[in-house]
Amino acid sequence: MTNSIKLGLKENWQQFTILVIVNAFVGGMVGLERSIFPQFAEIEFGVATTSAILSFIIAFGITKAIANYFTGRLANKFGRKNLLIFGWIIALPIPFILIYANHWNWVVFANILLGISQGFTWSSTIVMKIDLVGEKNRGLAMGLNEFAGYFAVGIVAFLTGYIADNFGITPYPFYLGIGIAVLGLLSSIFFVKDTRVFMHKEHTTNTTEQLSNVFIETSFKNKTLSSITQAGLVNNLNDGMIWGLLPMVLLSLNYSTENIGIIAAIYPTVWGLGQLFTGKMADHYSKKAMLFWGMLLQGIAIIIIPYSTTFFELATISALLGLGTAIVYPIFLAAIADATTPTQRAESIGSFRLWRDLGYAIGAIISGITADVFGIDYAILLIGGITILSSIVIKTRMPSN
Repeated sequence: MTNSIKLGLKENWQQFTILVIVNAFVGGMVGLERSIFPQFAEIEFGVATTSAILSFIIAFGITKAIANYFTGRLANKFGRKNLLIFGWIIALPIPFILIYANHWNWVVFANILLGISQGFTWSSTIVMKIDLVGEKNRGLAMGLNEFAGYFAVGIVAFLTGYIADNFGITPYPFYLGIGIAVLGLLSSIFFVKDTRVFMHKEHTTNTTEQLSNVFIETSFKNKTLSSITQAGLVNNLNDGMIWGLLPMVLLSLNYSTENIGIIAAIYPTVWGLGQLFTGKMADHYSKKAMLFWGMLLQGIAIIIIPYSTTFFELATISALLGLGTAIVYPIFLAAIADATTPTQRAESIGSFRLWRDLGYAIGAIISGITADVFGIDYAILLIGGITILSSIVIKTRMPSN
């Protein structure tokens, strides 16, 4: 059967396009919370301390990380499509819980479900796209995947900010989530096809050396894989901080909900759009160099935040942060795929995404405690410094490619 299978983006463009659309729905579910959650926490539930507000990001990060790992392990056993559908089923109750929640613990529970759902859905679409395209144009494939997801995060973040500013924090912004979850589930059931046969096709010609222990090599031992993994963790560590603290900074500067939504949306929108170009670049330029410069740009942009107050300054920083993230994000996945065999790839990507999304929780914990004890500015400077340190690790530890 594998003899009739052809790998490539052009050869499988229809199924690839469907997966891009599905991943846009996946990203939209995260965008629901991106710009309005600090106000939602304080107005609806009286939750005011930084660390308490960030508890929803901690819950999201830990559960998404664990789900990522198990998606990698289970994808070969149960099929990519089945995990994708299961992830959407878990997503269905989330907007209803947010609409009807009468205690902050329900919000945290909704984010536990969101983390599990995102782990299964996003990881599945990544593995399926890599299966379809094979070795050629892998960076472009990941760029398109992450563009769809994060551009949708930005668009929905803007829409929820706009809706909240005009109609209230709840329930109207969360109605978007109901539509997104239903469309995501139906399109996955009726239009997506499983791609394991493509993985088996590539395995017949792949010469990459097998890893002795996928998790240990990806996390610690293999210089290429572990360097990428630490950068992924730090990338989401600073993203968790931006998600939770940037709206608070803007609130302290008396920005309206709509303007907070615009600034918060610029970052993931540039992140998403930028990957249309950086993903293709990853197929032609040094992945190590792109990872170094992307992480360095992120760190510099973050450090400037406490010294900025005008809308133009903060919007520019948000754009620079999005650009830095766009440079590294598709490279993470393409480089992991390059360094692993087709049969071990899903588990290695799962291990990488375990650590990467633990960064959300670690970033929220570090920045939340630091902000409560020393102030938000110190928390932001600390995270910026850690991001620059990560770029140095890439420069000194990762082999050239």
